Amino acid sequence: MPVVLGCLPGLAAVVALALCANGVERAAATDPRPAADRYTAPRPSVVPRSVWLGGSARSQPPPRYDDEVRAVFVHHTDTPNGYDCADVPAILRGVYSGQTGARDWDDIGYNFVVDRCGTIYEGRAGGIDRAVTGAHTQGFNHRTTGIAALGTFTAGVPVPDALTDAIAALAAWKLGGTGTDPRGEVRLVSSNGLSRYAAGATATLPAVAGHDEGYQTSCPGEALRARLPEIRATAARLQGRPG
Repeated sequence: MPVVLGCLPGLAAVVALALCANGVERAAATDPRPAADRYTAPRPSVVPRSVWLGGSARSQPPPRYDDEVRAVFVHHTDTPNGYDCADVPAILRGVYSGQTGARDWDDIGYNFVVDRCGTIYEGRAGGIDRAVTGAHTQGFNHRTTGIAALGTFTAGVPVPDALTDAIAALAAWKLGGTGTDPRGEVRLVSSNGLSRYAAGATATLPAVAGHDEGYQTSCPGEALRARLPEIRATAARLQGRPG
Protein backbone atom coordinates (compact mmCIF):
# COMPACT_ATOMS: atom_id res chain seq x y z
CA MET A 1 0.00 0.00 0.00
CA PRO A 2 1.43 3.42 -0.91
CA VAL A 3 2.22 5.80 1.98
CA VAL A 4 0.89 9.36 1.68
CA LEU A 5 3.57 11.44 3.34
CA GLY A 6 1.36 14.48 3.71
CA CYS A 7 -0.86 12.57 6.18
CA LEU A 8 2.02 11.57 8.48
CA PRO A 9 3.09 13.49 11.60
CA GLY A 10 6.27 15.49 11.14
CA LEU A 11 8.80 12.99 12.52
CA ALA A 12 7.18 10.02 10.79
CA ALA A 13 7.25 11.88 7.49
CA VAL A 14 10.95 12.63 7.88
CA VAL A 15 11.70 8.96 8.63
CA ALA A 16 9.64 7.82 5.66
CA LEU A 17 11.42 10.28 3.36
CA ALA A 18 14.79 9.06 4.61
CA LEU A 19 13.84 5.45 3.96
CA CYS A 20 12.55 6.36 0.52
CA ALA A 21 15.71 8.32 -0.32
CA ASN A 22 17.86 5.44 0.87
CA GLY A 23 15.98 3.03 -1.36
CA VAL A 24 16.37 5.32 -4.39
CA GLU A 25 20.07 5.75 -3.66
CA ARG A 26 20.59 1.99 -3.50
CA ALA A 27 18.65 1.46 -6.71
CA ALA A 28 20.76 4.08 -8.48
CA ALA A 29 23.95 2.53 -7.16
CA THR A 30 22.97 -0.83 -8.66
CA ASP A 31 23.77 0.38 -12.18
CA PRO A 32 24.73 4.06 -12.43
CA ARG A 33 25.52 3.90 -16.15
CA PRO A 34 23.20 5.43 -18.77
CA ALA A 35 20.91 2.89 -20.43
CA ALA A 36 22.84 3.10 -23.72
CA ASP A 37 26.05 2.04 -21.93
CA ARG A 38 24.74 -0.95 -19.98
CA TYR A 39 24.65 -3.49 -22.78
CA THR A 40 27.98 -3.56 -24.53
CA ALA A 41 30.27 -6.35 -25.66
CA PRO A 42 34.04 -6.61 -26.00
CA ARG A 43 35.63 -6.10 -29.37
CA PRO A 44 36.38 -9.45 -30.99
CA SER A 45 39.73 -10.11 -32.63
CA VAL A 46 39.81 -8.70 -36.17
CA VAL A 47 42.50 -9.27 -38.81
CA PRO A 48 43.37 -5.85 -40.28
CA ARG A 49 43.11 -5.35 -44.03
CA SER A 50 46.84 -4.64 -44.23
CA VAL A 51 47.43 -8.34 -43.46
CA TRP A 52 45.31 -9.75 -46.28
CA LEU A 53 45.50 -6.91 -48.82
CA GLY A 54 49.12 -5.82 -48.43
CA GLY A 55 50.42 -4.02 -51.51
CA SER A 56 47.41 -4.94 -53.63
CA ALA A 57 45.40 -1.92 -52.49
CA ARG A 58 44.29 0.40 -55.28
CA SER A 59 44.29 4.17 -55.12
CA GLN A 60 40.98 5.28 -53.63
CA PRO A 61 39.25 8.33 -52.12
CA PRO A 62 39.27 8.91 -48.35
CA PRO A 63 36.81 6.82 -46.30
CA ARG A 64 33.43 8.26 -45.37
CA TYR A 65 32.01 8.03 -41.87
CA ASP A 66 28.68 8.06 -40.07
CA ASP A 67 28.05 9.28 -36.54
CA GLU A 68 27.05 5.85 -35.20
CA VAL A 69 26.09 2.27 -36.04
CA ARG A 70 22.42 1.44 -35.54
CA ALA A 71 22.10 -1.81 -37.49
CA VAL A 72 24.03 -4.69 -39.01
CA PHE A 73 23.35 -6.24 -42.41
CA VAL A 74 24.44 -9.84 -42.95
CA HIS A 75 25.57 -10.99 -46.41
CA HIS A 76 27.27 -13.90 -48.08
CA THR A 77 29.98 -13.39 -50.68
CA ASP A 78 28.52 -15.93 -53.15
CA THR A 79 31.93 -17.59 -53.50
CA PRO A 80 32.90 -21.29 -53.14
CA ASN A 81 32.62 -22.89 -49.69
CA GLY A 82 35.26 -25.61 -49.77
CA TYR A 83 38.22 -23.40 -49.01
CA ASP A 84 41.09 -23.90 -46.59
CA CYS A 85 40.99 -21.10 -44.02
CA ALA A 86 44.71 -20.53 -44.58
CA ASP A 87 43.82 -19.42 -48.12
CA VAL A 88 41.31 -16.76 -47.04
CA PRO A 89 43.63 -13.75 -47.52
CA ALA A 90 44.09 -14.71 -51.18
CA ILE A 91 40.34 -15.26 -51.57
CA LEU A 92 39.64 -11.84 -50.08
CA ARG A 93 42.07 -10.27 -52.51
CA GLY A 94 40.02 -11.87 -55.27
CA VAL A 95 36.77 -10.44 -53.86
CA TYR A 96 38.41 -7.04 -53.50
CA SER A 97 39.74 -7.19 -57.08
CA GLY A 98 36.32 -8.13 -58.43
CA GLN A 99 34.53 -5.30 -56.65
CA THR A 100 37.11 -2.61 -57.36
CA GLY A 101 37.91 -3.87 -60.86
CA ALA A 102 34.97 -5.36 -62.74
CA ARG A 103 32.41 -3.42 -60.68
CA ASP A 104 34.57 -0.29 -60.48
CA TRP A 105 33.82 0.32 -56.80
CA ASP A 106 36.18 2.52 -54.80
CA ASP A 107 36.84 -0.27 -52.25
CA ILE A 108 35.47 -3.60 -51.08
CA GLY A 109 31.88 -2.98 -50.07
CA TYR A 110 31.69 -5.02 -46.85
CA ASN A 111 32.92 -3.56 -43.59
CA PHE A 112 33.88 -7.04 -42.35
CA VAL A 113 34.20 -10.56 -43.75
CA VAL A 114 33.96 -13.71 -41.61
CA ASP A 115 35.29 -17.09 -42.77
CA ARG A 116 33.99 -20.56 -41.94
CA CYS A 117 36.61 -20.96 -39.19
CA GLY A 118 35.25 -17.90 -37.38
CA THR A 119 38.08 -15.51 -38.24
CA ILE A 120 36.95 -11.91 -38.73
CA TYR A 121 38.66 -9.76 -41.34
CA GLU A 122 38.50 -5.99 -41.73
CA GLY A 123 36.98 -5.18 -45.11
CA ARG A 124 36.41 -1.61 -46.17
CA ALA A 125 39.10 0.88 -45.19
CA GLY A 126 38.58 3.52 -42.53
CA GLY A 127 39.22 1.91 -39.16
CA ILE A 128 37.87 -1.16 -37.39
CA ASP A 129 36.60 0.88 -34.43
CA ARG A 130 34.89 3.60 -36.46
CA ALA A 131 31.46 3.89 -38.11
CA VAL A 132 32.73 3.54 -41.67
CA THR A 133 30.13 4.07 -44.38
CA GLY A 134 30.09 0.87 -46.42
CA ALA A 135 28.82 -0.02 -49.89
CA HIS A 136 27.01 -3.23 -49.06
CA THR A 137 23.25 -2.54 -48.88
CA GLN A 138 21.60 -0.33 -51.47
CA GLY A 139 19.82 2.50 -49.65
CA PHE A 140 21.00 1.55 -46.16
CA ASN A 141 24.76 2.02 -46.01
CA HIS A 142 24.47 4.86 -43.51
CA ARG A 143 24.55 4.04 -39.79
CA THR A 144 25.00 0.35 -40.58
CA THR A 145 27.79 -2.20 -40.73
CA GLY A 146 27.96 -4.84 -43.44
CA ILE A 147 29.20 -8.29 -42.37
CA ALA A 148 29.75 -10.85 -45.12
CA ALA A 149 30.02 -14.57 -44.55
CA LEU A 150 32.66 -15.96 -46.91
CA GLY A 151 30.90 -18.57 -49.02
CA THR A 152 27.51 -19.37 -50.50
CA PHE A 153 24.75 -20.30 -48.05
CA THR A 154 21.73 -21.26 -50.12
CA ALA A 155 19.12 -23.76 -48.93
CA GLY A 156 20.58 -26.96 -47.53
CA VAL A 157 24.15 -25.70 -47.23
CA PRO A 158 25.63 -26.25 -43.74
CA VAL A 159 26.44 -23.03 -41.90
CA PRO A 160 29.40 -23.48 -39.50
CA ASP A 161 28.75 -22.54 -35.89
CA ALA A 162 32.14 -20.81 -35.76
CA LEU A 163 30.97 -18.48 -38.51
CA THR A 164 27.64 -17.58 -36.88
CA ASP A 165 29.30 -17.14 -33.48
CA ALA A 166 31.80 -14.70 -34.99
CA ILE A 167 29.05 -12.73 -36.72
CA ALA A 168 27.17 -12.53 -33.42
CA ALA A 169 30.26 -11.33 -31.54
CA LEU A 170 30.92 -8.64 -34.14
CA ALA A 171 27.28 -7.52 -34.17
CA ALA A 172 27.16 -7.39 -30.37
CA TRP A 173 30.23 -5.17 -30.26
CA LYS A 174 29.24 -2.83 -33.08
CA LEU A 175 25.66 -2.36 -31.81
CA GLY A 176 26.78 -1.98 -28.21
CA GLY A 177 28.07 1.50 -28.92
CA THR A 178 24.51 2.75 -29.41
CA GLY A 179 22.89 0.48 -26.82
CA THR A 180 21.01 -1.31 -29.60
CA ASP A 181 19.42 -4.66 -28.75
CA PRO A 182 20.40 -7.12 -31.53
CA ARG A 183 16.97 -8.74 -31.15
CA GLY A 184 15.11 -5.48 -31.67
CA GLU A 185 14.18 -3.24 -34.57
CA VAL A 186 15.57 0.09 -35.72
CA ARG A 187 14.31 2.89 -37.95
CA LEU A 188 16.52 3.74 -40.91
CA VAL A 189 16.02 6.22 -43.74
CA SER A 190 16.49 4.90 -47.26
CA SER A 191 18.96 6.93 -49.30
CA ASN A 192 18.22 5.23 -52.61
CA GLY A 193 15.03 4.26 -54.39
CA LEU A 194 16.72 1.13 -55.77
CA SER A 195 16.31 -0.40 -52.31
CA ARG A 196 13.03 -1.92 -51.14
CA TYR A 197 12.02 1.57 -49.96
CA ALA A 198 11.71 4.88 -51.75
CA ALA A 199 14.47 7.40 -51.19
CA GLY A 200 13.69 9.37 -48.04
CA ALA A 201 11.29 6.75 -46.68
CA THR A 202 11.75 5.54 -43.11
CA ALA A 203 11.94 1.78 -42.80
CA THR A 204 11.61 -0.31 -39.65
CA LEU A 205 14.11 -3.16 -39.95
CA PRO A 206 15.71 -5.76 -37.67
CA ALA A 207 18.81 -4.47 -35.91
CA VAL A 208 20.55 -7.56 -37.30
CA ALA A 209 19.08 -7.90 -40.77
CA GLY A 210 19.70 -10.01 -43.82
CA HIS A 211 20.73 -8.17 -46.98
CA ASP A 212 17.35 -9.05 -48.49
CA GLU A 213 15.52 -7.03 -45.81
CA GLY A 214 16.71 -3.82 -47.46
CA TYR A 215 17.28 -4.88 -51.06
CA GLN A 216 15.65 -7.25 -53.55
CA THR A 217 18.16 -10.11 -53.44
CA SER A 218 18.55 -13.73 -52.36
CA CYS A 219 21.54 -12.75 -50.19
CA PRO A 220 22.50 -13.87 -47.53
CA GLY A 221 21.12 -17.20 -48.71
CA GLU A 222 18.29 -19.21 -47.22
CA ALA A 223 20.51 -21.31 -44.95
CA LEU A 224 22.25 -18.32 -43.37
CA ARG A 225 19.01 -16.35 -43.16
CA ALA A 226 17.53 -19.19 -41.10
CA ARG A 227 20.34 -18.74 -38.56
CA LEU A 228 19.69 -15.01 -38.02
CA PRO A 229 17.38 -15.50 -34.99
CA GLU A 230 20.13 -17.52 -33.31
CA ILE A 231 22.74 -14.88 -34.23
CA ARG A 232 20.55 -12.15 -32.71
CA ALA A 233 20.03 -14.12 -29.50
CA THR A 234 23.74 -14.87 -29.15
CA ALA A 235 24.65 -11.23 -29.76
CA ALA A 236 22.16 -10.10 -27.09
CA ARG A 237 23.62 -12.60 -24.63
CA LEU A 238 27.13 -11.32 -25.36
CA GLN A 239 25.91 -7.82 -24.55
CA GLY A 240 24.76 -9.10 -21.16
CA ARG A 241 21.05 -8.69 -21.85
CA PRO A 242 18.50 -10.79 -19.99
CA GLY A 243 16.96 -13.60 -21.97
